[in-house]
Amino acid sequence: MKKNPVLSGFYPDPSVCRVDDDYYLINSTFAFFPAVPIFHSKNLTDWTQIGNILDRPSQVKLESCGHSQGIFAPTIRFYNGMFYMITTNVSGGGNFIVTAKKPEGPWSEPYYLGENVKGIDPSLFFDDNGTCYYVGTQERREGGKYYGDNEIWIQELDLKTMKLVGESTAIWHGFMKDAVWPEGPHIYKKDGFYYLLYAESGTAFHHCIAVARSRNILGPYEGNKSNPIFTHRHLGRNFPITCVGHADLVDDGNGNWYMLMLACRPEKGYTLMGRETFIADVKWEDGWPVVNAGVGYLQMVNLQNEKYKHKYELHKDKLPLDMLMLRSDCKDRVKVFDEYIRLYMKKETMTQTLNPAFVGIRQQHKNFQFTVECNNSCEENEFAGIVYMKNEKEQVRLEITKDKIKAIDVQNGEENIISVNNLNQKNIKLKVQVYGLNASVLYKENGSWNVLASNIDLRHLSTEKAGGFTGCVVGVYASGKQSDNFIDFKEFTYEEL
Repeated sequence: MKKNPVLSGFYPDPSVCRVDDDYYLINSTFAFFPAVPIFHSKNLTDWTQIGNILDRPSQVKLESCGHSQGIFAPTIRFYNGMFYMITTNVSGGGNFIVTAKKPEGPWSEPYYLGENVKGIDPSLFFDDNGTCYYVGTQERREGGKYYGDNEIWIQELDLKTMKLVGESTAIWHGFMKDAVWPEGPHIYKKDGFYYLLYAESGTAFHHCIAVARSRNILGPYEGNKSNPIFTHRHLGRNFPITCVGHADLVDDGNGNWYMLMLACRPEKGYTLMGRETFIADVKWEDGWPVVNAGVGYLQMVNLQNEKYKHKYELHKDKLPLDMLMLRSDCKDRVKVFDEYIRLYMKKETMTQTLNPAFVGIRQQHKNFQFTVECNNSCEENEFAGIVYMKNEKEQVRLEITKDKIKAIDVQNGEENIISVNNLNQKNIKLKVQVYGLNASVLYKENGSWNVLASNIDLRHLSTEKAGGFTGCVVGVYASGKQSDNFIDFKEFTYEEL
């Protein structure tokens, strides 16, 4: 039995590959930096992050992009001693490839495929003779009738020049009449057939996974009569797992196959954690894949005996691999020391699509708390603290100023101070607690914790209300007049409640 989800929290669009008995998994990151985390596993259940593929600003330009723009749907593949990651930066540069000899990196600078390579969700397939093919999604070039009337197309890629060559061929337009958003395509070869696995119907409630096959990689492809081969849309909006789709297949070399895919776990109809990575068994019947045979849906499996708790260890000049910044590495304003992170005041704020002095982590549980300790060295017109956010317009902040502490609820970009107290000490501990769709913010100067605000409604941070492709993250920030002033944060602790 495998744990499910295998990656909790905002880890969408999973792509996986196997090298001997090692598995590697990557995910989309959109506006966050470093981009595209890479995980390693021996059993497809226990995943350890070993790096971030795009960890240098020269590899990815995200300036001023929205939280749900930036890096879309990466694919990882291994061929002839080299790892390949292909993705789309929808905020600048388009489709590109990076390579590495070791999965933990370093990864190369981008090989951009050019303005003529349109669309998103690129993938690579290496045929038996060594020919590499690009497969992706774009608007239908001929006969398109409506938004989402897409085509999946394929073209040969020259690995020496990293450019597409020859003619492009549209190979699929979806299995349903008036299909929308056939996307996330991957090609595999098994028993003489080329299989096209892809998603359809958008990434929300109607999301689904479908498959087609052909004896010729350029087609024509025939759809599986059982399409969609996997979805949760028929289970209703109150089912504990929804929005299943965007999958990748992998085998273990011994005849066993698995599918990794994204899905959501809403709370009373509202999703805060975003799209997570799940796994399912795959059997082959009559030449077609069958997902979770005999069950037909994803099951949640918790193999932990104790609730999760993680206190971050900090080491000089190395940010923990799962910590995130926004749009750049912000090296001039974020410094890592042994046991603490220093954020220099930066004029950019958390409600702008810029690169603020911010460091955060993904929400991984429906009930959790995030705690940090800091020295309050704020001067006039400077502020810092904890931010729990969906994007720049939907947030909850626990904010300190020179002599006050505030609870701030940000809805549709409008800030509402819901509680404020005076501060008497410079050393202060801050805490955000989330229980389902409600939050509390607390602080401690001396003695016991003080509740500054409780029962803060979080539904406006949900995907259903705020839209977008990301999940909620929680972290620390510092803003104000750009100066040499700074705040030191330490004792970063994330704990499941």
